[in-house]
Amino acid sequence: MRSSATLIVGPSWVGDMVIAQALFKRLKAELPERALDVLAPAWSLPIVARMPEIRRGIASQTGHGKFGFGKRRQIAKMLHDEGYEQAIVLPRSFKAALIPWLAGIPTRTGYRGESRYFIVNDRRPFDKAVLDQTVKRFVALGGSDGSTFDSIPEPALAVSEQHQSRLLKELSLTTERPVVAMMPGAEYGPAKCWPLEHFSALARALDQQGYAVWVLGSAKDAAAGEVIAEHSRAQNLCGKTSLEDAIDLLALCQQAVSNDSGLMHIAAAVGSHVHSIYGSSSPGFTPPLTAKCNIHYLGLECSPCFKRECPLGHLNCLNGIVPEVILQSIAAASASAR
Repeated sequence: MRSSATLIVGPSWVGDMVIAQALFKRLKAELPERALDVLAPAWSLPIVARMPEIRRGIASQTGHGKFGFGKRRQIAKMLHDEGYEQAIVLPRSFKAALIPWLAGIPTRTGYRGESRYFIVNDRRPFDKAVLDQTVKRFVALGGSDGSTFDSIPEPALAVSEQHQSRLLKELSLTTERPVVAMMPGAEYGPAKCWPLEHFSALARALDQQGYAVWVLGSAKDAAAGEVIAEHSRAQNLCGKTSLEDAIDLLALCQQAVSNDSGLMHIAAAVGSHVHSIYGSSSPGFTPPLTAKCNIHYLGLECSPCFKRECPLGHLNCLNGIVPEVILQSIAAASASAR
């Protein structure tokens, strides 16, 4: 007899994919024999591969924001005979629910919205007051009553020591000094990005106090990483590593300083002590899911605006978080870890 299986349509952002592991953990804890597969953008599959709860990741092969009906129909045809009893659709868009419907999966769970009445047949109410965090929105879809927020599991990505050793050699890195990671990028926009001069000043101060600094990010962040490296002894790794590499490198970092970004959530999920800096976004909505974190957020009258660029032109929500405050936070975390 074929074991039960659930297909989960995953989110399209790095941080959200990490947060979604809380749902995967909850599903596995309630029904360990159930197989969990995740349908997600190809770029996110290295993250999915580091989640022990997931049997396999399946590339959605459709670009972010693109409808791609023909491609979705092809994927649905491939999944039709997999024997899924349920599909859980995390995004709230119409197109995200198409593949489970086309694949004939009998129970298709998701939130009401975008006229999904016939393609989502296990429709859940979407109450922003109750579902006030991304993780709650994901975890709620895993229960029959849509609740169970008392003990939300923390994401925990698997780490490869063999891969770590290879990366240290290839990138000429060392962990002789305690390492602090810096992630100056944020895919959403500049209103999430702490000023580079603040990152640079912090990197110089950390070097003086005996820390090594690695700057991590995508190729888009290479210029920002170069600015930090030019004004300090930080090593700029932006654009030199894959997402899989970043997982293992962040696991070697005792602490991490990050904007509200996907790499922030990865750092939290591999055990780094995270110092999270929030500007236009809200730490109440997407906090790092770990006890090892310090949140830096000024909570100005104009915050959070959730804009890509500061609508007032001053970016006081980020400029006002000075490097000295982060430095003190790192020192306190180091002392408590001893």
